[in-house]
Amino acid sequence: MKSFSEIETVSKRSCKAAGFSWGISEEAGKNIRLLEMFGLPGIKNLNEYLKKKKNEKFDNLILINNENKKTNFKFCPISTGTNFLDQIKNLENLNEIKFENMGYPLLFLPFASRASEIIGKRLLLKLDNNQFLLNFNLTINTNFFKNEIIKESKSTSVSILENKDMFSEIEWKELYSLSEDTFVEENESLKKNAAGAGLNDND
Repeated sequence: MKSFSEIETVSKRSCKAAGFSWGISEEAGKNIRLLEMFGLPGIKNLNEYLKKKKNEKFDNLILINNENKKTNFKFCPISTGTNFLDQIKNLENLNEIKFENMGYPLLFLPFASRASEIIGKRLLLKLDNNQFLLNFNLTINTNFFKNEIIKESKSTSVSILENKDMFSEIEWKELYSLSEDTFVEENESLKKNAAGAGLNDND
């Protein structure tokens, strides 16, 4: 089994050899490492994409808007992802960001996952019928469990979810009330034995 360090290094160098800058290649290397750590087919999708990139043009989306319409070419998942990550602070007030016709969109996913960590909010990524709930770059909940290549997504969207508790106020109060049984009331005996008690100041 290849180590995650090997995966990151080879992915980075392959992206550089395919024409990306060292900076973007380093980001891509980290991302493929993340995909493989999350149990998603990063190497498989990157390898196919870089082979396809030799003969097929992909559009480099520079300025991200809430609606990113398709052009004559599919959006490049790596350059689009890099710019999405760079601009996430300006995008976090949008409810949803849409991309039409993105190539190899699974390579975009780790950029969105890292963006979730930066803004401290969960993101819901949809690649056509595949959904990924990105939790602060720590975990991913998904209905995609296949070790396969996603060549394109006609509709890619990122929804920025507001932080909220997954429990009711009543449930919280009940649990908090139970936790109070561990509280110890302060008494004179505790005061005498507390840290620093009984020490003499000889100055």
